[in-house]
Amino acid sequence: MGWTTAFRTFFIIYCVEAGVFLLLSPWSPRWDEAIVQISNLGLRELLFDPAVRGAISGFGLVHLLWGAHDLDLWLASRKRAAVDRLSADLSIDAEG
Repeated sequence: MGWTTAFRTFFIIYCVEAGVFLLLSPWSPRWDEAIVQISNLGLRELLFDPAVRGAISGFGLVHLLWGAHDLDLWLASRKRAAVDRLSADLSIDAEG
């Protein structure tokens, strides 16, 4: 596996993990427990706001879509490369 493949793999894994975390965590009870411990009342109130929670979840959705898009591009390029190899093999067989 080359560096490009490894980087793409890790990037897709990162996008999925970060996306799921950001999508779900603002609505979990753990979020509320963590926010209660913040001493700054303005920040605490901001992080309890449903619009801010929705924005964080939206950012998670962007990560998921980005990961899915990158996975789709990667699979399409692999498929194209396989078709090109097959075409090259068939043309060599036809000439020989």
